[in-house]
Amino acid sequence: MNILEVLGDTIKPFLDGEKPPLNVGEVMNLWFYYNATDQTMRGEQVSFNITEDPELKEKLREVINDVHRPILEDLTEFLRVEGVPLPAASPDKPVGDFRDIPKGSKLSDEEIANLLSFNLVLGINYACRGLTEAVRPDVAMMFAKFQMKKLIFSITFKDMLMSKGWLLAPPPYVRPEA
Repeated sequence: MNILEVLGDTIKPFLDGEKPPLNVGEVMNLWFYYNATDQTMRGEQVSFNITEDPELKEKLREVINDVHRPILEDLTEFLRVEGVPLPAASPDKPVGDFRDIPKGSKLSDEEIANLLSFNLVLGINYACRGLTEAVRPDVAMMFAKFQMKKLIFSITFKDMLMSKGWLLAPPPYVRPEA
């Protein structure tokens, strides 16, 4: 069973015909998701320039080009068609080699990886919120797509975090004997 196909089949009948205007909640969720994705991607671009780990660098390239840039493109097109003004976006950060910045003045590779992990969790959760609060099926479908993009990336990213010993997880819970 393909979850996206099931969701698509569920929503497809509602996509035919005239759509009602976006409501203020949908606009807020879309606008916020655009802005948060844009700012997150700028941080990833800076991180790309300072990371020293080749595997993390590749993961940053992947999340920028395969997850966040396509999300921004989808949101930009959708918001423009709907007549919603776009938030002011930050310009792309140039690619460079800034690894010689002193260690105490920049994030370590482990810190970069965990910041990316934290931002993915927030993005997945907020996509769920946008999906469940959407009245229009096309808006719900868009948030479902964003959530799936981040979930799919997160699976392999978590494997990398674990293999490098970077995954921040709470200690095991040992139940006290009663």
